[in-house]
Amino acid sequence: MVQSEKFKLNKEDMKKIAIGAGVAIAGAVLTYLTEVIPNIDWGSYTPVVVALFSILANAVRKLIVGK
Repeated sequence: MVQSEKFKLNKEDMKKIAIGAGVAIAGAVLTYLTEVIPNIDWGSYTPVVVALFSILANAVRKLIVGK
């Protein structure tokens, strides 16, 4: 692993940032979809659902990408 210089990002850093952003976006999208579906109201459990969907998105990413 190559260490990036201070105040600079290398290709590996950018890849990790993109993957993290993808996980966050996937969790947000899944949460949004559950809010759109009628008759499902997470109420005070919304933060827990967001966290669980983020974990699920990361698990799917691990299955697809590996590493």
